[in-house]
Amino acid sequence: MTQDDGDLDGLVRRRIRALRVAQGWSLDELAVRARVSPSTLSRIENGRRRLALDQLVTLARALDTSLDQLVETASDDVVTSPVIDGAHGLMRWPVKSDPGMTVVRQRMTGPPPDNPARMRAHPGREWLVVLSGTAILLLGHRRFRVETNQAAEFPTMLPHAIGAEGGPCEILGIFDRDARRGHQRDGRRAGVTGESDGSRT
Repeated sequence: MTQDDGDLDGLVRRRIRALRVAQGWSLDELAVRARVSPSTLSRIENGRRRLALDQLVTLARALDTSLDQLVETASDDVVTSPVIDGAHGLMRWPVKSDPGMTVVRQRMTGPPPDNPARMRAHPGREWLVVLSGTAILLLGHRRFRVETNQAAEFPTMLPHAIGAEGGPCEILGIFDRDARRGHQRDGRRAGVTGESDGSRT
């Protein structure tokens, strides 16, 4: 890759510098990690040295990223709209970097079920982000309060349920492929009802 390769070349050089600065590293510090001289690294960042594939691999590793991420180009589809499931009151967003993951927006109005038999377990992993209000996550025998702008991540093989505390709460639930399948086997579409009085997830 040379500077004549245009926009991608400049993008990669800017990205190298931005990642270095984000780590708080000087040219010298990254040069040591990448096993290049500081002057070589400076010329790479400033466009005065050809970008060689072997150096990009080494720089990517030193910057704790991958070659693919270092050279990926910007996508035109940055903004996406949700898929609306009106029958269940759900909005779902596919996660482009991993088609197996699903994001669900849900409004909850009641506490989680107090009957342990209503908690469920299934393969996979889930994340939830509280957009407003306070959510209660029951996980096995433990009870967690998750407040606005907080998030929780948990393995779904533990029996679990989610509800609201002190009024409605709105959450984003994120499901990996196995967790989504667990919900589908339960007769739901990668989530729970959009307006609910407390739910298994």
